[in-house]
Amino acid sequence: MKRRDFLKTSIAASAAVLGSTSLSAGETRQPIDNRKVAKMAFPEKRPMITYSDRPPLLESPRSTFTRGITENDEFFVRWHLPDIPTHIDLDSFSIKINGMVKKELEITVKELKNDFEQVEVTAVVQCGGNSRSAFTPIPGGIQWGSGAMGCAKWKGVRLSDILERAGLQKGAHWIGFNGMEKAAYYKTPNFVRELELTELDDHVIVAYQMNDEDLPYLNGFPLRLIIPGYYSDSWVKMLSNITVTDKYKSLFFMDKAYRVPDNATESEEPNHLAKVTKPITHMNVKSLIGYPENGMQVYHNSHVVVRGVAFDGGHGIDKVMVSVDGGKNWDRAELKQGNGRYAYTEFRYAFKPTQYGKLTFMAKAVNYLGDEQPFAKDIKWNRGGYKYNGIDEVTVEVV
Repeated sequence: MKRRDFLKTSIAASAAVLGSTSLSAGETRQPIDNRKVAKMAFPEKRPMITYSDRPPLLESPRSTFTRGITENDEFFVRWHLPDIPTHIDLDSFSIKINGMVKKELEITVKELKNDFEQVEVTAVVQCGGNSRSAFTPIPGGIQWGSGAMGCAKWKGVRLSDILERAGLQKGAHWIGFNGMEKAAYYKTPNFVRELELTELDDHVIVAYQMNDEDLPYLNGFPLRLIIPGYYSDSWVKMLSNITVTDKYKSLFFMDKAYRVPDNATESEEPNHLAKVTKPITHMNVKSLIGYPENGMQVYHNSHVVVRGVAFDGGHGIDKVMVSVDGGKNWDRAELKQGNGRYAYTEFRYAFKPTQYGKLTFMAKAVNYLGDEQPFAKDIKWNRGGYKYNGIDEVTVEVV
């Protein structure tokens, strides 16, 4: 199937099995891995936890997170607006660079591949609402478990090289990014993100490949903005326009959505919302156990190897600690690194269960700044359910 004709398939047929997965704000639910959530197989994807077909909202299963690189066909999917192009012709497609530039450009994907230096960066992309359903009480929004994240090798062109080709006018300060997704209702704002020029470095790229293949359609074909260390709301998919401005432009998704309390000392509660907020940007430190999974049975005196991944916003993971006694004592896990500071760090921890019954593994990551994952009870609630990074827990049965 050609990506350009991707959405001419029967995705809409999945709607009949969806619709029962959402919760109202404040409602409680089952533990993340025990929820009754539909699973669907979309084109280019394995069966994945499915919250919506329009726009597509797909979550990776826990078993995905035993590997440092997430395969394309089980990489999570998050779109904001329901109208996604059904046909993209690469022969006519081009990305536009305009605004406060000396020369407005229209660049094809072929020109990106042939006329610029090609670069690669391995980086984690994570939805700001990942693990939202772990908050108490649960905020409104998509009730993600822990699988709204993935790590891939991205290939493309440095954004700074593209801007240098266009040339920046004096006073240029902000960059706006727009994709091809559209709202179904004309008054709904487009999904546009802005960055300050000072936020750019050589790792920010416009990518056309993901894990040595063309970008999957649902992950942003043909071009996607890659901003390592940032939450995915800044990683604009189906990128079609880059506009340089001198002033910040007020935008819904920057000014109203994807915000958290600005004052760390001000606690936000459902009946007392913080007055001063800020956009979410850099990811905090986090880990997730990929194996074993909740509810699994393991044998008494067997050799159990706990496996998972850890990451942060780019400072790098120093250690991952594992506990089997409720957090009273912690042991270091073995780490596997090598894909760079923006990528997953894999961890392994060998344990022999000597008692029958329930056994809970807990994992927490610590980065090179000394930041570590907190216990769930110590995480401050916020209205959007963003940036949850509580110590991960998996409970198995020793038989």
